[in-house]
Amino acid sequence: MFTVLTRQPCEQAGLKALSRTPAIVALVVLLLSVVVLVAITLIQIHQKEILLPGPKYGIVLDAGSSRTTVYVYQWPAEKENNTGVVSQTCKCSVKGSGISSYSRNPQDTPEAFEDCMQKVKEQIPAHLYRSTRIYLGATAGMRLLRLQNETAANEVLASIQNYFKSQPFDFRGAQIISGQEEGIYGWITANYLMGNFLEKDLWHMWVHPKGVETTGALDLGGASTQISFAVGEEVELNTSDVMKVSLYGYVYTLYTRSFQCYGRNEAEKRFLATLLQNSITKAKLANPCYLRNYVTTLTGGHIFGSLCTEDLRPGTYDPNDIITFEGTGNPSLCREKVASLFAFKACHDQEISCFDGVYQPKVKGSFVAFAGFYYTASALNLSGSFSLNTFNSSTWNFCSQNWSQLQLLLPRFDEMYARSYCFSAHYIYHLLVSGYKFTEETWPQIHFKKEVENSSIAWSLGYMLSLTNQIPAEVPLIRLPMKPPAFMGTLAFFTGVALLCLGFLVYLYVLSRNQRHSRHALDHAVDSE
Repeated sequence: MFTVLTRQPCEQAGLKALSRTPAIVALVVLLLSVVVLVAITLIQIHQKEILLPGPKYGIVLDAGSSRTTVYVYQWPAEKENNTGVVSQTCKCSVKGSGISSYSRNPQDTPEAFEDCMQKVKEQIPAHLYRSTRIYLGATAGMRLLRLQNETAANEVLASIQNYFKSQPFDFRGAQIISGQEEGIYGWITANYLMGNFLEKDLWHMWVHPKGVETTGALDLGGASTQISFAVGEEVELNTSDVMKVSLYGYVYTLYTRSFQCYGRNEAEKRFLATLLQNSITKAKLANPCYLRNYVTTLTGGHIFGSLCTEDLRPGTYDPNDIITFEGTGNPSLCREKVASLFAFKACHDQEISCFDGVYQPKVKGSFVAFAGFYYTASALNLSGSFSLNTFNSSTWNFCSQNWSQLQLLLPRFDEMYARSYCFSAHYIYHLLVSGYKFTEETWPQIHFKKEVENSSIAWSLGYMLSLTNQIPAEVPLIRLPMKPPAFMGTLAFFTGVALLCLGFLVYLYVLSRNQRHSRHALDHAVDSE
């Protein structure tokens, strides 16, 4: 009797525990099944189809000093660490010069965009026009115009804004970006395209590459040039030259500097101005950086109409003056005279790199040189990486040619660019060697590139990558089965689960009642004894 009475509470507790746990599980599964059934039914009734999120698009207009280029970018709605995986899908060069050339007739600016915008509309699905953001970023040409004539610059931008507000896209404004921004975005583009931020693993998932160093960026435009590269946080510099950039969950510390008036076109104007200053007559000036037998005439306005040459204007300046230049094809003299464009005296006896009175940390690691750097190297029949001696010998060979020979050698001959390649080559030498302090040992670490896998290396892609941080990602949706057999199969499955859970709960209820009846009978027997 004693044994029976002491074991009874334990048996009762065990039976209760055994019956309670399955009951809770079955009840939860039943409730979830009911919720899923209701959700599927409601969605099936009220929605024809729920699709996975498709691609998003963005448009960036790179309004440079020489030309405007339109880029269309695409990325999936899902993002990696809050930054979109962006790819270039379309590129279109706007006809004519850069937008700063419309300073006297800003109302004519929009006409230049028509052809490219028509091409853009063909690349983007019409139902996505309103959700596609479009940005225009103007660089050094407009920065100079704003300094020279702020009213004219504002009128050009206003004309552009009026035009794009009438377009079907989500226009987010036309702005003049700073030289520092241009440098940073160019650095982002170069490293993104070269796979230094993301790579796909064996499972085709985007991951951050381990042990990969970033590459520096060298950009040579028409009116300015930029250098950007990663540095340690311990570098002591002017805080305005050091920026922190966050991409794909990582923070990078960059040195970036933009040099106004050191772009290829503006530098050549300053070079021509110095030739005029040192000449006795304007009848015909010898230019050692033009090829032999090349003769051209330029106006005073072309040379001295820029803010970069304002200090070099002669006292009797007339924008309508006609000045004739004759090429002598003298590479040694060309290199000597081009050096006068840089203010190296401010850096005398300094080991670190500087020109124009600006200091920078020592260059290290690999660099990608694009835009004007690439086009000049390409004219010398060079690309990728090569030695400094190779660059110099190619420069000498190019500059020693006759003008008539050059027209046969260049596959796409354009006089305005072809006549300046000799100057550009010597200018690049001084910029990289005397300015940034690249040496024979470090020069081969510079890679002269135009694009990577059909995507152009330009600040516009970095701009788009940065802007996607502000675009919220869509929540991935489930594609529901639409065909009646598939829908009925899904419905039958969850209905069966619900019925099984319900039957199991009924079974547990009956079992619990029988146990209670048995317990009451046992208790009654004990009381009787």
